[in-house]
Amino acid sequence: MTRPLVCKLTTPELHERKKTVLKQMKEAMLEQEEVSDGIKLKFNGSDQILDLLTSFIKTERLCCDFFTLGLIVEDAETGFAWLTLTGPEGTRQFIKNELGF
Repeated sequence: MTRPLVCKLTTPELHERKKTVLKQMKEAMLEQEEVSDGIKLKFNGSDQILDLLTSFIKTERLCCDFFTLGLIVEDAETGFAWLTLTGPEGTRQFIKNELGF
């Protein structure tokens, strides 16, 4: 069953999220890559960034339950963290429109 591409946050909640968590993520993002069914974002692998990304994942899986979220973390010394957001057809466009990535 395909879930509709709808965010469950209210407009004020979404605006607040864009000003805080999403803004922090955009500022910390090192690279962005489109994949067939979504996007892949690259960050440094610091503990601070991992906390930010896991907080994002916890909220997104509730408000945008059509996402498939993935987090790959390389070694702590030299590695990076990769966050993937994928989903059904239309997900990449939803990410661009609603999340601004």
